[in-house]
Amino acid sequence: MVAQKGKDLLVKIDMDGSGTFETLAGLRATRIAFQSQTIDVTHLESDGGWRELLDGGGVKSASVSGSGIFRDADTDARARALFFGGDIRPVQVIVPDFGIIEGPFQISALEYAGNHDGEARYEMSFVSAGALGFDPL
Repeated sequence: MVAQKGKDLLVKIDMDGSGTFETLAGLRATRIAFQSQTIDVTHLESDGGWRELLDGGGVKSASVSGSGIFRDADTDARARALFFGGDIRPVQVIVPDFGIIEGPFQISALEYAGNHDGEARYEMSFVSAGALGFDPL
């Protein structure tokens, strides 16, 4: 895989439940991470005392985070409404030359920051709230 432009890693959200995905406006940096808990089944007779894990066990999850600037009041208001409402919405994460990850997510953090001589910025984090699908590009 050749180098990709970071701006092509997109986070899109179905803001109103209509099935139409919109790019989260003003993002400058995005990240998706996958996690998987393990289930330790080590016992006294484990070979050489090495830890053993249950195959296929544990809870899988994903988190998406991004930071940027709000480009308009409407986008800001909708993101705040989703956060304060605790709404779960379909989200797509498009990873160039990899695929599209899609599934239900909830905004778990919304932060605002700014310096006296710079723009107001935000950071937003999502956590998965159900099974995710993957569609390779």
